[in-house]
Amino acid sequence: MVDRHQHWEGVYRSKAADQVGWFQPHAASSLRLIEDCAGRDAHVIDVGGGASVLVGDLLDAGYRNLTVLDLAESGLAASRARLGARAQDVEWIAADVTRADLPAMAYDVWHDRAVFHFLTDAADRARYVAQVLKSVKPGGHVIVATFGPGGPLQCSGLDVVRYAPDVLHAEFGAPFRLVAHETEIHRTPSGGEQEFVYCYCRRV
Repeated sequence: MVDRHQHWEGVYRSKAADQVGWFQPHAASSLRLIEDCAGRDAHVIDVGGGASVLVGDLLDAGYRNLTVLDLAESGLAASRARLGARAQDVEWIAADVTRADLPAMAYDVWHDRAVFHFLTDAADRARYVAQVLKSVKPGGHVIVATFGPGGPLQCSGLDVVRYAPDVLHAEFGAPFRLVAHETEIHRTPSGGEQEFVYCYCRRV
């Protein structure tokens, strides 16, 4: 079995942040979806944020209550270095999301682009959903993006699970009402294309 922590530490230590396959110069879709559902005072957690630029985009947009969680401390370090002094305005959590000690009813928005599809074990997915139920406020919003049906079968040397919108929503079940979904074709730094599906739900 792959040690996920060691694997992702190795990825971030061996590649520049803008050379990993999921890199975006700006997280346009994620930012738009968050802005559509939450004001600037919202408490937002970016799960698997690592070296993602989303936290910087959110700070630029005026969001003030931000948390970034990632399994790899080296990914978080890359984000903090990029943000400089602004990094002190963000809470950073280095942990496995399926086992992290997250606060109860703390977040208005849960955002995850490209973590959930790495959870190939059903028990891990169940633990992930339990974390969302614990830490997202009733009426809060959950934005999860995974590889779509036309996406790759592997990423960064690991198997993934691809999802159609209805199948992705079914993993979360009745406590989450599907508000909308959309498809995005992501162009990787190497020039390839990957199909992502974004599902936007509201916690009942």
